[in-house]
Amino acid sequence: MTVSMRVMSAGDGYKYLLRTVAAGDGDRSLSTPLTRYYNAEGTPPGRWMGGGLPALGQGQIRSGDGVSEAQLQLLVGIGRDPVTGAPLGRAYPVYKSIAQRIEERTATLDRHLAPVGRARAITAIEAEEAERGTRRAVAGFDFTFSIPKSASVLWAVADAGTQSLIAQAHHEAVADMVAYMEREVAATRTGASGGDGAVAQVGVTGIIAAAYDHYDSRAGDPHLHTHVVISNKVQTVLDGKWRSLDSRPMHGATVALSELHEAVFADHLTRMLGVEWEPRERGRDRNRAWAITGVPEALVAEFSTRARHIDEATDRLIDAYVAEHGRRPSAAVIMKLRAQATLSTRPEKTVHSLAELTATWRYRATVVLGEDATGWARRVAVNGQPLLLRADDIPLDVVRRLGESVVASVGEKRSTWRRWNLTAEAARQTMDYRFATTQDREAIVGLVVDAAEAVSLRLTPFELASSPAVFRRPDASSVFRAKNSTVYSSHELLDAEDRLLERSHDTTGPTVSLETMERIARRPDAEGRVLGEDQAEALARIAVSGRVLDVLVGPAGAGNTTCRV
Repeated sequence: MTVSMRVMSAGDGYKYLLRTVAAGDGDRSLSTPLTRYYNAEGTPPGRWMGGGLPALGQGQIRSGDGVSEAQLQLLVGIGRDPVTGAPLGRAYPVYKSIAQRIEERTATLDRHLAPVGRARAITAIEAEEAERGTRRAVAGFDFTFSIPKSASVLWAVADAGTQSLIAQAHHEAVADMVAYMEREVAATRTGASGGDGAVAQVGVTGIIAAAYDHYDSRAGDPHLHTHVVISNKVQTVLDGKWRSLDSRPMHGATVALSELHEAVFADHLTRMLGVEWEPRERGRDRNRAWAITGVPEALVAEFSTRARHIDEATDRLIDAYVAEHGRRPSAAVIMKLRAQATLSTRPEKTVHSLAELTATWRYRATVVLGEDATGWARRVAVNGQPLLLRADDIPLDVVRRLGESVVASVGEKRSTWRRWNLTAEAARQTMDYRFATTQDREAIVGLVVDAAEAVSLRLTPFELASSPAVFRRPDASSVFRAKNSTVYSSHELLDAEDRLLERSHDTTGPTVSLETMERIARRPDAEGRVLGEDQAEALARIAVSGRVLDVLVGPAGAGNTTCRV
């Protein structure tokens, strides 16, 4: 994925962004932040982005202006205007710590409890509160936009001019995605009814973001990426009040944003340098990656130290899972294991200048390539005029076929889906097209998603009542229903469910006597393990039911695999 997202907490949660920022201002006469700070030890300071900036102060902050630490502390740290310090809506809530919650609950215990009973009650309280963890107010969302590894490698060893062009393509792709998020993702909730005090999802004037460019991975390999920290504070279109972002679409759209961003960046780089792209396989547990044609996989591997460490740690976790459960983990479990491996192998971040890093990268690349790396990069970056498409170059019958293919692919992975799932797959399946503008790509992806929705089976009922115009979005949908929340499936999947249900009512299957099952349940296995009472009961119910199809459902770690026969 080229886009990832993490939630930022209020308080000091923003400070990790400032640990590698260069202290000096660099040479301001140069054109871009990356080249200004070429010789400075560290990364460039942040810059402001987003359509919500004019609402800050008296409009003093403009897109591209530098972000100071004091401004970031005001906005993200305590939710105030970074210019005036005025509150932007309600202050961030302050939640009690684990120790405070334990103390409060302990104080309510019956004073007449015996010492042993009191100790047990306190132990139970401590365990419950530790499991709940510490709740923190959400101050923002850190979306990290990375360019594909082959592009980072090319940028790392190219001459200064080519480096600047690749960085420009990256920045333009990030700006396109921020604008897309403002149109399609960003929203807030309002209303004075309901469990959380919000019944309507309404639009915002824009988002307020601070972008920080980083050069390298924690392993010191080239990894050009930008952290876009989106403030949780937004101004509501409906009444102009400051509220919090609705976090549901921020989470739900991340995969679609990643797939779309990769394609948008590829378009920008092709328009600038004429490079071509090709898919490359990455193993059974990972989606294929798109790489610049001409950048050899050996060079990508040389600069993928961090990914290699994560892969090795993930493989060890998968082996341990197989040893414990007797089967390979599902794709969803593998994603969680990979996240665990990422955290467990994370080294400390070191700070170098881009000049130092580039010199090291060029030397390493020269060894792998057997020739001067900068000269090689110059040849890869010099190409003829690329073939670029407009939206109307794609015939409607192709759009319809792509829509059907998108539904087929999504249906292989999930039983139900929403528009963001279709958008992610539509972006994947149109990645091999190169478009003249980002608007052309967004138009085609949108048409493919519309076609996919048309051939999907809608499960969410239509609205029975019509909302007044003030409570309708530009597309005429009601603000009382979350945008892009319609759930779809397909006739094929429902037919498959019907077949499974039929088999669950068919009692012509073989059975095992209850006496035999009780004898087996009491027998230890080769490692001396014996089934628990609930496991033995579940196994007996299945063995004597006679149903052709039985389903055993249980949480992870409940011994489902041990019960299998």
